[in-house]
Amino acid sequence: MLRVERLRADHAPALLDFERENRAWFTRSIPDRGDAYFTEFDDRHRTLLAEQEAGLRHFHVVLDGDGELVGRVNLVCVEQGAAELGYRVAERAAGRGVASAAVAEVCRLAARAYGLAELRAVTTLDNPASRAVLERNGFETVGTLTLTGRPGLRYRRLLTPP
Repeated sequence: MLRVERLRADHAPALLDFERENRAWFTRSIPDRGDAYFTEFDDRHRTLLAEQEAGLRHFHVVLDGDGELVGRVNLVCVEQGAAELGYRVAERAAGRGVASAAVAEVCRLAARAYGLAELRAVTTLDNPASRAVLERNGFETVGTLTLTGRPGLRYRRLLTPP
């Protein structure tokens, strides 16, 4: 059973471990965060929590049945009732429906808890797993783009108010 929790200060150690353990896995499909992300993690974590408290962003961790952090789902660029969705799942949890379930839960939270009416997302064409997660969760393709030099797609999902 998965749990999606709003990011808190006490998630920092597990989140840093998650990012370190999966760094190579993530960079196969998305741009690397760079070394500064890891060396400045504590300061960055505090900044993100302050932005979340201000309602500018909504960060979530995904925990498995044992309470281990296996993913994260974030809503960023929050303004005028819309936000951009981003997510990542640990290599050991990939292919087991974790991303689809976590994205579904964050879509519910976006409408009910955060009052959002629209979510946007992007992914590259060479990331079929990410495209499948979005499509399973009701996102529709609305355009194309180039993402880190690779062709990609823009997605949108309109949310139903509670």
